[in-house]
Amino acid sequence: MIVKVRVIPNAIENEVVSRIGSVLRVKVTASEVNEEANNALRYYLAEFFEVPPRTVNIIRGAKGREKTVEITGQTEESLKRVMESIP
Repeated sequence: MIVKVRVIPNAIENEVVSRIGSVLRVKVTASEVNEEANNALRYYLAEFFEVPPRTVNIIRGAKGREKTVEITGQTEESLKRVMESIP
């Protein structure tokens, strides 16, 4: 599943804030958008979608706030169910 993500750094805790269409807004505790923020995002999305961290790959936008992330490790239906549960 390919997901577009808008990263919001400097958060108190990692969390999915909302979903606007197919774009997830995710807060991460890392101070700025860099490798640390990318790792925080990968590990948090792996936890959120209940997949191993190695199955979450940033395929575009590694240096910016707008990222395209590929998530595998579960069926497409399971991942879509999780996406649809986000308000």
